[in-house]
Amino acid sequence: MKMMTKIGLGTLLLTVITVSVYAVQSPKTDAAVIGKIANDYGVHALPMPTYLEFAGERVPLENPDIMERMDRELHVNTYWQSNMIILMKRANKHFPRIEALLAEHNLPDDFKYLAVAESSLDNVRSPAGAAGFWQFLKGTAKEYSLEVNDYVDERYNIDLATEMAAKYLNKSKDRFGTWTLACAAYNAGNAGVNRQLERQDVKDYYDVLLNSETSRYVFRILAFKEIMSNPKKYGFNIRPTDLYQEIPTKKVVVDYAVEDFAKWSKDQGINYKILKIHNPWLRDTFLKNASKKEYIIEIPEEGYYQLNK
Repeated sequence: MKMMTKIGLGTLLLTVITVSVYAVQSPKTDAAVIGKIANDYGVHALPMPTYLEFAGERVPLENPDIMERMDRELHVNTYWQSNMIILMKRANKHFPRIEALLAEHNLPDDFKYLAVAESSLDNVRSPAGAAGFWQFLKGTAKEYSLEVNDYVDERYNIDLATEMAAKYLNKSKDRFGTWTLACAAYNAGNAGVNRQLERQDVKDYYDVLLNSETSRYVFRILAFKEIMSNPKKYGFNIRPTDLYQEIPTKKVVVDYAVEDFAKWSKDQGINYKILKIHNPWLRDTFLKNASKKEYIIEIPEEGYYQLNK
């Protein structure tokens, strides 16, 4: 009994100390609230940032509808922790390449988060047939001169697809006048957004009523930007060693037919799997190239993969 009494008193004392410490350190500011989230497993409502912008265009958070839509995406994506961690790991690997291409085509850096929203920075294919990081449909890709067939699908080529996305978005910006509407039109289509702007007699994304998916689209991208730009603020503790790294590659020009990419890969010092990891746009085990078109195939530099020979 004496032992049980001591244990009981000890537990009570620990509880009192814990409550007291929490009371002393109760957050009084937004930063303190988020700091609390970073240090325990409790689920907390997130304070809304006081200022947000997309591509230099301010988000009118003083509007209650806008605030609630942003609040929803911030919470959904903060508390889907496993997904967000993977996105941050992939971003370290792919963002530098995407950023350079966006800058080359005079597109604001914020559009890299559009690729996150579209594909989670993965070469996925949607049920509707959209493919690659930027999720282009076959018809749109061909319209922008990307090759899409049984042997080659350049929607899966990160360089070519990013260049195409930049052209598409610049064209939309010229049409609508703002980057935010260009972003929305990437999801709903230029014609669809234009039809609703005219029907509702408005000129701004934050004033127009769109379908549910497009109404959430820009706010999802804003949430990715906010969280991925401030990971610790939202409780994500990721070490540099946790991040995925880009593998240096060399470029090989192929202007001939390849009968067997498995054999061709071995001649390059790699295997077929590694070839496809770095060149997912090659869709078959061989390449018909009667036109002698030049393709750029990326081969990882020696030493980054261990092969069993």
